[in-house]
This record gives sequence, structure tokens and C-alpha cells, in this order.
Amino acid sequence: MDVKKVKKIDIHAHAIPFPEYAPKWNMEHTWISGDDLIEIYDKLNVEKGVLLPLSSPESHFQTFNTTEIKYLADKHPDRFLWFCNVDPRSCYNKDTADLSFLINHYKSLGAKGVGEITAQLYIDDPKMDNLFYHASECDMPVTIHISPRMGYTYGMVDDLGLPRLEAMLKKHKKLKILGHSQAFWAELSKDVENKQRSGYPKGKVIDGRVADLMRNYEGLYCDFSAGSGLNALSRDLDYTARFIEEFSDRILWGYDVCASFNTHQYEMNAFLDKFYDDGYISKENYYKFVRGNAIKLLNLEDK
Repeated sequence: MDVKKVKKIDIHAHAIPFPEYAPKWNMEHTWISGDDLIEIYDKLNVEKGVLLPLSSPESHFQTFNTTEIKYLADKHPDRFLWFCNVDPRSCYNKDTADLSFLINHYKSLGAKGVGEITAQLYIDDPKMDNLFYHASECDMPVTIHISPRMGYTYGMVDDLGLPRLEAMLKKHKKLKILGHSQAFWAELSKDVENKQRSGYPKGKVIDGRVADLMRNYEGLYCDFSAGSGLNALSRDLDYTARFIEEFSDRILWGYDVCASFNTHQYEMNAFLDKFYDDGYISKENYYKFVRGNAIKLLNLEDK
């Protein structure tokens, strides 16, 4: 098997059905459409992408809901899977809301998980706790975006060391959480400081909180998408090799392409192929990373 020809599954995808109606990034660049994303996938050797709605108003200047994502997935069933997005404040903004009603509705239509959750609440807020409970009861994995502080763009807020995430992992033992964002990946190294949690720390990695949580909680998975995921992979190659070997069953490949100006997806592919060529990752783990683990997590058939 030529492992570099394995068809990838993108665990973290975004697209909108009607980009012609959406405000442009910096008044210049468009959000990508489903057709745009498929064109990118053909260049990256990607079979399918998991479309994630962004429905919380904090997310961006353009939101797109579960219905729109379902519409896109139905147009291209051979190229897209999809998650539903249930804001923790849904159903009258109560921490006792029956969110299983919504999650199971979308699950019956084919949703494979919940996310990307970007609401600006503490990750252990009672409403977030309630959402995690219902996602767990519905057996749906959750993709989260962690923010370093309140008022900083979007995402659930956690403190240095990710204590609030740990509390949720400890409480919801059946839940599978896909960790993502700068504030999550900055915690790869023990020497991270608060000022680095919104950026891309460089240098050698001293085993940090991400590995601690991975060892202690089987429900935590790693979403290596976007610039934050690429930075985590590339900052210390020897550490990355050890991390992938230890956690090979819970690492997931993604791109997080949003707009027409994005190019990091090509850098990610080039990095991974060189990483393999240089002997840092085995054939088995390369396959798990780009395809096998997504198939297992999302209960897909491997053709």
C-alpha cells in the first residue's frame, strides 16, 4: 500500500451553500462553497469532509446553521458528512433543556456528531454541562473550540492548564470530545504562559496538559486542524512522533478551510508527507491519522 495515496477524511470542514449572499472577509475574500471545497479536496486527495455548522453569533460575521449544512451534504453525499450544531443556550436558554430532542432529531437525519461548539461560555458552565450530558446520552462526539478568555473572539473559555475541560471529561466519561483551537494546542507544552494561549507557541515541547488529559481520559480526541494543529505538529518533530505513537487511536486529520484566502491546507499535506518520508510516523499510524480513526469514530464503512 502506498500510504500517501490513502484517501483522507477531513474531520473539520466548513462551507456555506450561498456564498454570494455572505459578507466578505476584509471586504475581499469569500467564504467557500461546497463546490469550492470539493475542488480543494481533489487536490488534497480527500474523499470526504465532515461539515461543521457555525451557528453561535460569536463565531463569525457569517453564521450557517445545521439545516444549511444538511442541504450541502445532501447535494454531495459522496463527498460530505456532517455534524449538527446545538447551541448550549438553545431551547429557552435553560441549563435543564432537553437538548437530546434536538440532537436525536438531527441524528435521525444522518448527523454524525455535534459541533463545532463556539459559544462564549465557560466550558463547565451549567448550560455547557447540560449539552455535554445530552450529547453523551445520544452517543454523539462533540467538536469544541476553546478560547483563552472571555471577550476574545469566540469559543468556550477555559483557564491555563485546562481545568474546566478536565472537569467535563471527568464527569461525562462516555462522551468523546474533539479538542481544537489555539488555546487547546498551546497546552501541548508544560511551559506555556497565558499570553501564548491565543497564538502559536514555538520551540521544544515539554510534555504538557494535552498529553496528561489524553492519558487520564479516554474520551478526549485530538483534532489537528487549522494553523493551530499544524503548529502543534511541526514545532518539535521528535515529540510529535512520540505523541502520535502513544495516542495513535485518538488523533484525527482536518483542515478547517473557511475562506478563499486559506492556503494552510496545502502546507499541512506537504508537512505530513515529509513527516512520513523522514520516518517519523509508521504506515499504520499514517492511515489511522488521515482515515482510519475517523471511520471508527463516526461508524463509517471503509471501502
